[in-house]
Amino acid sequence: MPSHRTPRFQLQRLTRWSDREPRRLFWPWVACVMVANMIAAMAVGIPMFVGIARNMAAFAEAHPERATVTSGPGHYSVQIDGPVPPDLMLQPMRWFVPLVAIVAIVSVLFLAAAVVRRLHDSGRRGYWGLLPLPFLVTGMIVFGQLFSRIGTGNEPPDMAPFALMFGNNILYLASLGVLIVQLCRPSDPGPNRFGPPLA
Repeated sequence: MPSHRTPRFQLQRLTRWSDREPRRLFWPWVACVMVANMIAAMAVGIPMFVGIARNMAAFAEAHPERATVTSGPGHYSVQIDGPVPPDLMLQPMRWFVPLVAIVAIVSVLFLAAAVVRRLHDSGRRGYWGLLPLPFLVTGMIVFGQLFSRIGTGNEPPDMAPFALMFGNNILYLASLGVLIVQLCRPSDPGPNRFGPPLA
């Protein structure tokens, strides 16, 4: 396999913002980063879900009058009647939002220079790559704030942040769609203002 088709080649170019990158090199790198992203998300999410299940099982054991536990080969279910103390879920989730933010930031960093080079390859400026970034950052901030309010107070939740989050997500997806269309454009056949095509 040619050296420029390996992930090692891309890792060596993580901070190279100039030059060009054709689709045949860009999309396999995106796939590698996305697979790593999914593995990291599972590594963050599975312990959280296991912790929640463990807390619910302990609550059911301590309050058998409020819980119905069913189990059999290959399944275990806990149903709790009435309100559940928020700490049963919040305690295992305390690191979830920061760790998801770290995974997202690392993914962006691993893709940033490749996105710029791919845009250069079709004659576009790298600034197009910034299009979804404000919506991604806003989503992380609002999600973190919403998450921190879970289980605090007995008043009805304020729906304004949910509406903001929904609108922000729509704009994020639209801007991501525009960027993906730009990244799918064919390469300029010869040299352009960003240099010659990658050999």
